[in-house]
Amino acid sequence: MKILYTNFHSGDGGGHTTYLVSLARALSARHQLFMAAPDNSRVLRVVRDEGSAEPLDIAFSSGLPTLPQQWADMRRLRHLVQQHRIDIVHANGARDHRVMMEAVAGLAHRPKMVFTKHNSKPSNTFGNTLRARWGTDRVIAVSAHTRQMLLDSPYRRCPIDVVRNGVDLARFAPVDASAGAALRARWTTDPDALVMVSNAGTDGHKGWIDLVEAVATLPEPIRGHIHVAVAGRDADPRLLARVAALGLGAQVHLPGLLEDIRPFVASGDAGFVLSHDVETISFACREMMAMGTPVMVSDYAGLPENIDHGQDGWIVPVRNIPAIAAQVAQLYAQRHDLARIGVAARARAVREFGLDTFTGLTEASYDAALQGG
Repeated sequence: MKILYTNFHSGDGGGHTTYLVSLARALSARHQLFMAAPDNSRVLRVVRDEGSAEPLDIAFSSGLPTLPQQWADMRRLRHLVQQHRIDIVHANGARDHRVMMEAVAGLAHRPKMVFTKHNSKPSNTFGNTLRARWGTDRVIAVSAHTRQMLLDSPYRRCPIDVVRNGVDLARFAPVDASAGAALRARWTTDPDALVMVSNAGTDGHKGWIDLVEAVATLPEPIRGHIHVAVAGRDADPRLLARVAALGLGAQVHLPGLLEDIRPFVASGDAGFVLSHDVETISFACREMMAMGTPVMVSDYAGLPENIDHGQDGWIVPVRNIPAIAAQVAQLYAQRHDLARIGVAARARAVREFGLDTFTGLTEASYDAALQGG
């Protein structure tokens, strides 16, 4: 197959980048791949460096001031599709989905259009109605919750496949405790500390500030033993001010964007993803579990689909500070038993989160689209 992936995100790109890079690495040996994204995007840099897909810098801009750029980009995409007789266009966001729908309109050899919904934003807009009708042959939902959202939207007319995100189980594997020791020593040297980590990012909707608020309500001496570390871009100054106001500045650690998050995950006793917006299934959660780190998640969107509560992680009510605090207190009480729960988290990852399952189901979705099923 000849497959064109599209992604409008510039910069790091978060889970979209992980998703696309994972597919490119897995499928490049069997298919001819192309990747269209803004020139400064991490996904374009990675596939260019690794040679896993032919890169094409497309701004996927919007708005009247950028119309000349938009027309130029559409012409380049249309030419690529015609020149290489692309079989599948796999779009990953509203903006690139729209541009590709317009770019291939009227082609005699029109590629099949597959769209993955990566977020929990409503899909009942006029733009989605147009794309569902004219720019989508098949939809991939990354969780059962996402599928239900799509069934309640104009995309109900399209075949929908549930393909949960997969992670590299060899790369994200349990490591020796020493791998995270240096970072942990930066957080704390307290032998009784409970360190909770998240590689889900510092955006406000990721809920890390909810965990900090919950820690602030805990009684001493428990409160002083809890440390929270979050990897990602520079956090909102308003959230940092709230951390300081709660008196937890010395217990909240923000190391920034990390090229390799494995030592960071290894520095913690437990992970967390407490999202309350945008989230679907969370690569971050699955990466931490694959490394044998048990994770606490909110009961938002598809996050609970990762966890068997109390067996391989924990589920708490979204934005419920008392409930989060109670769960953290329980984790602190059982901190010497968390490694056992981490073993169960790894076992679940091996059963359900592997790249072979993820890429195999994605390829099956492409095949079904080509066959018109």
